[in-house]
Amino acid sequence: MINIKDIQQKTFVNEFLNSYSDPAILLDRDYHIVAANSAYQAQYAYEEDGKKHCYEVSHHYTKPCDLAGETCPLKECLSSNETERSLHVHHTEFGAEHVDVQLSPIRDEDGEIAYFLETMSPIKCASTQPQSEGMVGRSIAFNTLLELIQRVACSDVSVLLQGESGTGKELVAEAIHKASNRSKGPFVPVDCSGLTESLFESELFGHEKGAFTGAQSRKIGLVEAASGGTLFLDETGDIPKNLQTKLLRLLETGSFRRVGGVESLKANFRLITATHCNLREMVEAGDFRKDLYYRISAFPVHLPALRERVEDIPLLINSILKRYYGEINFTVEDDAMKQLQAYQYPGNIRELGNIIQRAALMADGDVIKAQHLPEECCSDLDEGDKTCFSKLVTLKELEQKYLLWAVTRYQNKAELAKNLGISERTLYRKLESIEH
Repeated sequence: MINIKDIQQKTFVNEFLNSYSDPAILLDRDYHIVAANSAYQAQYAYEEDGKKHCYEVSHHYTKPCDLAGETCPLKECLSSNETERSLHVHHTEFGAEHVDVQLSPIRDEDGEIAYFLETMSPIKCASTQPQSEGMVGRSIAFNTLLELIQRVACSDVSVLLQGESGTGKELVAEAIHKASNRSKGPFVPVDCSGLTESLFESELFGHEKGAFTGAQSRKIGLVEAASGGTLFLDETGDIPKNLQTKLLRLLETGSFRRVGGVESLKANFRLITATHCNLREMVEAGDFRKDLYYRISAFPVHLPALRERVEDIPLLINSILKRYYGEINFTVEDDAMKQLQAYQYPGNIRELGNIIQRAALMADGDVIKAQHLPEECCSDLDEGDKTCFSKLVTLKELEQKYLLWAVTRYQNKAELAKNLGISERTLYRKLESIEH
């Protein structure tokens, strides 16, 4: 690790930073870039002059990230006195990219933090641009999810994905698998809601020839098929309680037998489970085994509902159009986009996909208009009109109602303030006045 005396030697600093293949920079406490390696200079078109702030180059901001609604690893590092990590969206020569940022403190002779080493690793499991496959997004809620994926992927810890139906749990599970050390092994998804009691053991553990009527040959189970890779159990909350015992035994012993077999086989898989149910409430109600819950929930991950990441809707729409209608250059009119961003989406991304496919079929040309959307997409706007105008209210009350409506749709306060045409300071002041 570099120390404070080495900072005085520019040649050493450059050689040290260039030992990193990914972008790396040296920062002072005031966010100034003191030195940058070749990878950073190339990726961010940065010319070393010692005057620019890190947030100017990577975010095109005029102030630190924490003042723009994001986490700032430098500020966190100063507060904790330890290495800190954050996931950000950076502006690079290749466009906007998800980047895993890590800051490590460099101390002076008195033990005080004087400089920081910042290293940046690109995230490959998601994109900030429309694409026909994989995860896309750039909202704060989406970046929080990506950060959890990055932190847990490199381990073999059991992951529990929790979220509403249609939020893309299988896509997230596959992203964790691809970013893990087991990425070269198989990814085996299992829909637990479709497994009856009679099929559960046979599907998961396999069976020997003659184990039961119709078992005319040996069958390899899904646990065995996932060897060396990841077993993804979707809708775990739908597993009947008597079958939960069989799953618990597999996880506790790490071994299993095929139905009708006597040989004990060793299980070798990474477990990811998912559910739309509240498993804690099910445990309290006696519908889900407490010991199984603690086995599968070592690392719980919340998947945000689509209404929690409204900023991503245009990007998701373009990705859906690219996936299903890549040969047509569809555009979405502003009025239609406003209605799509105001809708609550009880079916989340799956429902958005259905709505866009239907709208594309309803459009005679390559422009999706408001009249091509289903009636339910307009209901939220209509309800907002009724709330505001069913009786006469003061302009102050009207503004407060509108702000409360707006903040439920924009998690990023900086972006909300920009769209409202006011400063963030003004927005926060107005929101505080509502709270009080």
